[in-house]
Amino acid sequence: MIYTLNLQLKRNVYMIRAAKISEIPDILNITKACALNMSENGIHQWNEHYPSKIAFVNDINRNELFVLEEKSKIIGTIVISTQMDEEYKAIDWLTPNEHNMYIHRLSIHPNYQGKGLAQKLMNFAERSAKKNNFVSVRLDTFSQNTRNQKFYETRGYIKLDPIYFLKQSRHPFHCYELILK
Repeated sequence: MIYTLNLQLKRNVYMIRAAKISEIPDILNITKACALNMSENGIHQWNEHYPSKIAFVNDINRNELFVLEEKSKIIGTIVISTQMDEEYKAIDWLTPNEHNMYIHRLSIHPNYQGKGLAQKLMNFAERSAKKNNFVSVRLDTFSQNTRNQKFYETRGYIKLDPIYFLKQSRHPFHCYELILK
């Protein structure tokens, strides 16, 4: 069971909670702002195909999409899933494909980046994984996004095999895994 978390950083109060269907327009605005920001920095990771409204609707229907709020304004997202994507099945993971958690669509609106908020969302996900006795946390990140790679490697994630999402890029995405036990 994933829980809600209230965080107080300096004078701001942040809350991480389950997303609602009615919030999809706000969530899409965040991911579009992130896509534009990445593109302006030469990182063509997200586009008109990804992330999609359909993906977020499915995430919410599975109770896997969480939002980060500041003063009731959504400023970030994270998907915390127990379902292995088809693309992940060919990866030589560090742990057996049993009782693993998967992270997708981590985003912080560009106006709020650089404040440690992505760290807070990952802490939330990892604490939830530990609390629920998951063996590991798995994710992928774009090979051209060295900032994200450093972010995960600093957290102890191990870089594994690449996968491809051809609707997003001709460049690979690197899979990562953090062993919890």
